[in-house]
Amino acid sequence: MTLFIKRAIHDILGNRFLNMVTVITIALSILIVSSFTLFFINATDVMDVWKKGIRIMAYLKPEPDRKNLADTRQALQSITGVQDAVFVSKEEALKLLKAQMHRQASLFENLRENPLPDAFEVRIIPSSQRGEEVERLAARIESLPEIEEVEYGQSWVGKFTSIINLFRLAGYAIGALFFMAAVFIVANTIRIVLYSRREEIEIMRLVGAADGFIKAPFYIEGLILGALGGIIGIGVLFLIFLLISANVQQSVAAGLFQLRFLSMESTGAILVGSMIAGWLGCYLSLKQFLKT
Repeated sequence: MTLFIKRAIHDILGNRFLNMVTVITIALSILIVSSFTLFFINATDVMDVWKKGIRIMAYLKPEPDRKNLADTRQALQSITGVQDAVFVSKEEALKLLKAQMHRQASLFENLRENPLPDAFEVRIIPSSQRGEEVERLAARIESLPEIEEVEYGQSWVGKFTSIINLFRLAGYAIGALFFMAAVFIVANTIRIVLYSRREEIEIMRLVGAADGFIKAPFYIEGLILGALGGIIGIGVLFLIFLLISANVQQSVAAGLFQLRFLSMESTGAILVGSMIAGWLGCYLSLKQFLKT
């Protein structure tokens, strides 16, 4: 094994330019694929934070009978998945709105009557804060005779989820294309090295060297090139992550969520994938060359 590794390193150093191009190509492929992965991880964290804040506002019909509010609250709390229901009168809602829009106080100066409805703020238990479950709860609440309309943020969360899923599919497609590109580049590099050493390989075959003895250094070379490309790609991504996270954590994301880098498991999987790309490129090149 030591002899094979030395021969692989000797070949890499003997064809520095070609191998450098191969490593850069793999590194760029890994950088792009890892960037998509990092985006998905943090986007999922953001969505989880948003989902935890989901509330259903159940607006009552105009001029509700205040005597029935306790019964309505009881009916809301009896629905499976509802944690609590807090009554918000239209006077409280208008007062809160004015406090939130104190810079636009002139909008309320000519307001003759309160246009806001009485409502219940319905809180949901954590296990029911999934898309389909929230929709089911909203439909159940809206079916109560005292409820005029319900409103919740699931619509824009659903749209954001659709966008994330679209990006995820695009990421899979781009990842597959760059994986194939990396395999193709490695295969070509190994093929050029094989042609430059074809006389040596022919002599080895004539004296009875086994194919495994001839192939082993090239397989190791492919694994080394893949590993180097993967390490460089992830290293560059980590530097970009540090630069971006330092700015983001000090701005809008402060206190909302914590940006995080790829886990050790994800990093290991990406490195293994880059090594597989190097090995596969070598395999394809050797399979074609040794047939001739």
